[in-house]
Amino acid sequence: MHQLLVVTLVLVALCCLGNVDSSAYDKIVTHSRIRARGKGPNMCALQQVTGTKKKYFSTCRNWYKGTICGKKAEVIYECCPGYMQLEGMVGCPAVAPIDHVYGTLGLVKATTTQQYADMSKLREEIEGKGSFTMFAPSNDAWDALDPTIRSALVSNVNIELYNSLHFHMVNRRILTKDMRNGMTETSMYNDLGLYINHYPNGVVTVNCARIIHGNQVATNGVVHVVDRVISSVGNTIKEILDVNDDLSSFNVNKNLDQPGHFTVFAPTNEAFDKLSPGYLERIMGDKAIIAALVNYHLLTSVHCSEAIMAGSVYETAEGSTIEIGCDGDSLTVNGIKMVLKKDIVATNGVVHLIDQVLVPDAAKEVMELMGDSQSTFNDMVSELGLAAALGPQTEYTLLAPVNTAFTKEVMSTDQNLLRIILENHILKLKVTLSELYNGQLLETLAGKLLRVFIYRTAVCIENACMVRGTKEGSNGALHLMRSLIKPAEKTMYEVLLADGRFKILLSLMETAGLTDLLKQEGSYTIFAPTDNAFDDLSREDLALLRSDTNALRTILLYHFSNGVFINGGLEGGVTNLLKTLQGKNLQVISVNNSIHVNSVDVPDSDLMATNGVIHIVKNVLYPADLPVGRQDLLVLLRKLIKYIQIKFESGFSYTEIPLTFISKFPQCQYRCDLPTLLHLQQLKTLSFFFTERTITTTRYVETVPDVTKVVIEGSSVTKLTSVTEEEPTITKVTRVIEVGEPSVTKVTRVIKAGEPSITKVTRVIEGDPIITKVTRVIEGKVIIQILSANEKLDDEMTKGLTQLLLFNAGQGEFDADGKSITGQFL
Repeated sequence: MHQLLVVTLVLVALCCLGNVDSSAYDKIVTHSRIRARGKGPNMCALQQVTGTKKKYFSTCRNWYKGTICGKKAEVIYECCPGYMQLEGMVGCPAVAPIDHVYGTLGLVKATTTQQYADMSKLREEIEGKGSFTMFAPSNDAWDALDPTIRSALVSNVNIELYNSLHFHMVNRRILTKDMRNGMTETSMYNDLGLYINHYPNGVVTVNCARIIHGNQVATNGVVHVVDRVISSVGNTIKEILDVNDDLSSFNVNKNLDQPGHFTVFAPTNEAFDKLSPGYLERIMGDKAIIAALVNYHLLTSVHCSEAIMAGSVYETAEGSTIEIGCDGDSLTVNGIKMVLKKDIVATNGVVHLIDQVLVPDAAKEVMELMGDSQSTFNDMVSELGLAAALGPQTEYTLLAPVNTAFTKEVMSTDQNLLRIILENHILKLKVTLSELYNGQLLETLAGKLLRVFIYRTAVCIENACMVRGTKEGSNGALHLMRSLIKPAEKTMYEVLLADGRFKILLSLMETAGLTDLLKQEGSYTIFAPTDNAFDDLSREDLALLRSDTNALRTILLYHFSNGVFINGGLEGGVTNLLKTLQGKNLQVISVNNSIHVNSVDVPDSDLMATNGVIHIVKNVLYPADLPVGRQDLLVLLRKLIKYIQIKFESGFSYTEIPLTFISKFPQCQYRCDLPTLLHLQQLKTLSFFFTERTITTTRYVETVPDVTKVVIEGSSVTKLTSVTEEEPTITKVTRVIEVGEPSVTKVTRVIKAGEPSITKVTRVIEGDPIITKVTRVIEGKVIIQILSANEKLDDEMTKGLTQLLLFNAGQGEFDADGKSITGQFL
């Protein structure tokens, strides 16, 4: 039992091989020896592709799948390199006799190479003194050689055959443990190079010929049997491509004539002919797209076909990845058989000819990035006439719902409404996944602002979360959404009121002075109990609950969390702790698209509001570790809350919760008319400030942009610089607006804010004043506080400050009486 455990641990350790190591071949052979342990000493387990003679010392991945290049592989057992069988004995108990290189060729059954060494007068050399490494082609390798080439070698044994065999030799002993990936050895024929690659899966190649039996040590060197006859190499990749007329359409990277280690998948002219009509003409003027297209065919490492035993992903010079795999004897790229000719070896890498052009996402329009799982959205965008606005020169982002989001109910929606729904899945500019952040606002084609929520394991936009598959195209980005996006239209208060099932909750919120929490701007999550949750309470019970404000607030605020937490944003299968406004944590679990909070079922979730999200519960929630100090309240709460046992603690009283999270002042969240603001003059006590708000959007403006990036410092309106001139006093207000090109246009407006003061406002606009594309707009939001400040403002000061505030908020010009001259209110 102990021995079995040791063997198992060794197997596990060997299966964890992950680093490129010069001894990867030796480790794989050792692994094969362990697998064949039950067959006797020095036996190795190999996999042989069914119906072929191809055998491999295989990795764990291939071993457990039972396949090589997608083809069934049978397990065979042979003597490990360097050992022999003895008649009547199990396994391979004998060490192979050591001989010179010539004799060793017969020992490893490379008899054709041995015969040719004899014919070409090489025998005397490899029987004599020296230290040689011979990469000896197997008998099958000679049989696979082009008959014309083989005949030419055999007909001129003293020169051609002799030189060919010398090209397979190095004038020193090299074992597989000495063979580093990417190393070059000088052959014994004209000092031409032999290019060695040692791969993580244990495969070792020499000029892309695989070593199938290595490390057979001889008295004067070592023999490695390879699976093909090695051809001499003298050209760089660029030279190979330049002289091939079938590759004239493929403009290669200029660095491919330099030393290095490259793999090029070179598309033929016919491959370019298969591209969609007009594609090449469309991209010819864009150097970035052309560079991406070319570099997507280039890897900065050498990948010979014989080293590919299963699909693996590699990074291209363009930056994205491709999968190189195999299907039997065929090499595949991204799962497709497209390699016409493989393993054209160069001095700086290898070339594989392919019959299709590989087009990276960066060389595609966003609409071309959509796959089968977004086919419904793709079709509908075209059918409803939206595709015309999404041309190759237009920058945009698609928030594409997967097909399952388009239910029968959705598909039966009125076409005009359906068009609006789709427009809310198209952003006006490119927003990549890495640019998204929590609280970001994204403007859609329909003009809606969508909120971004970032969670530990999810990125969501409004109620919909992304699924894997985000892509970046030449003119934008594609994000896959699990469901349709439904922009919020109402506050939480309006949603609960319109629903009709929350009359008691709303009433209690009003009693507790918490109604504004449901109305004000913010980002909250509420687990809202329906009226049914209060069924067991009598009128007297409700009156008792209303009478203790601290207790009522404690209970209600335990249902609120600061932040928007939708179902898709919760990490599945684990407990998500949400800190409530009461101070204690809610324990929320999401399993199979269902939510449980404190073990209470949430029958309906993700009711989106402009200031948060609502999850519906049929029970009132209460902190499990919070006691009650009054008997009458204990009786009431035990009627109301049944999923936990509430404890009684004599003398305990609820702590007053400061309502610092509720704004005490009226707010103009989106649009306020001037009369409403000017009405505040009567209060004589005003304080003005901006809160900064980021909206990711694109706008085209003529002459002078109305809304651009406003630089706001602190809580003041803008940076005010006093300029003292002659009478009357002049205050200079400067707005810095950053847009487009660095040209500067100054627009000056003069607003009379009561004599004798004159306010001179200068707007500095950077950008083309005729037509400017404005992105990443940061807008200030007007908030007016009504304070009981000591300083009283007279009518003129109030009017002047109001006008100044509104002007700097981008609301236009006003006359001395506060009436609008131009512009639109927020």
